[in-house]
Amino acid sequence: MSKLVIIGTGLAGYTLAREIRKRDSESELLLITRDDGSSYSKPMLSNALGKDKHPDALVISSAEQMAETLAAEIWTRTRVNRIDTRHQALHTEKGVASYTKLVLANGANTIMAPIKGGAANKILSVNDLDDYRLFRAELEKGKRVVIIGAGLIGCEFANDLSTVGADISVVDLASRPLGSLLPEKASSLLQEKLSELGINWHLNNAVNSVETSDEGLRVTLKDSTVITADIVLSAIGLRPNLELATEAGIETDRGLKVDRFMQTSHENIYGLGDCAQIEDLTLPFVMPLMNSARALAATLCGEDTAVCYPAMPVVVKTPCYPVVVCPTPRPKEGHWEEEITDEGVRALFRDNDGNIAGFALTGELVREKMALSKQVDDWLA
Repeated sequence: MSKLVIIGTGLAGYTLAREIRKRDSESELLLITRDDGSSYSKPMLSNALGKDKHPDALVISSAEQMAETLAAEIWTRTRVNRIDTRHQALHTEKGVASYTKLVLANGANTIMAPIKGGAANKILSVNDLDDYRLFRAELEKGKRVVIIGAGLIGCEFANDLSTVGADISVVDLASRPLGSLLPEKASSLLQEKLSELGINWHLNNAVNSVETSDEGLRVTLKDSTVITADIVLSAIGLRPNLELATEAGIETDRGLKVDRFMQTSHENIYGLGDCAQIEDLTLPFVMPLMNSARALAATLCGEDTAVCYPAMPVVVKTPCYPVVVCPTPRPKEGHWEEEITDEGVRALFRDNDGNIAGFALTGELVREKMALSKQVDDWLA
């Protein structure tokens, strides 16, 4: 009987396992994870405060419950040390696990900026439930928070922290929040709405050092501004976790290189989720992951299915000012056309031929996302 092994029990790993079980209830299935194997909604981590959700309340199912639901074996708190591609075996802290097919769904790691100072090691990031538990525990001690990064995660956490009365400062090298995703007017209005919540901005700036002091953490910025904080939270992005693949000789680039069937350079080894790069695309968003998981499940069950991506808008979780953006997944020449109405901003990104290649909607206009999505070419046809 074939044996499928999935490394990772995040959204990618568990979604794939569920899709597999819809098609195949018999094959042996093993999932291996470095955490406790809880099934939870990772996107909820950046808006749980506003919903008054304790970290434990974010858990949908325990590893034991998932093992029963999936008729699978799950090895928790287990590190995979290396992949033996020749013998199709994984060497782990719990012993050797053989596989017929292997899926790397081990996600991405947070990028930590090179910051000086004796307390730089106290900088937190939130990339999983364990991280979030630590963050919430620290928040109980003090609510002065410096967020490094004014991108998607930084803005979402800033909005969420405002709901519990935190004193929030956001630092970014860019001149405006969500600068890489939103055009100027939409970005400026988002900044204005977040500012109304009491959020302080230090843009065109960076954190130089973090030191301990009698009052808390002493955060010194590039322009010599000093902020006293209880928590410094890094939210500057993710980098695919490629160490295992690289050491096994599997081809990588910005991510784990996979073809349209999610197969890596090695037969019987596949990649999925935040760690994977399909053609030239790395898309660390939920909808591409779900599309990929469904296609890969079909392929692994004997029905070769290429991944296709329609245009997939991203919802920014900033309740103070709703934002939806449909980015251009590849660099494309063109220009933004922004229209400000009483209901919000409607921004269309047109390529040099005049076609809509992306868009951004704010306020009440987010309701137009599906209609506009149909006017944008597929990301991966």
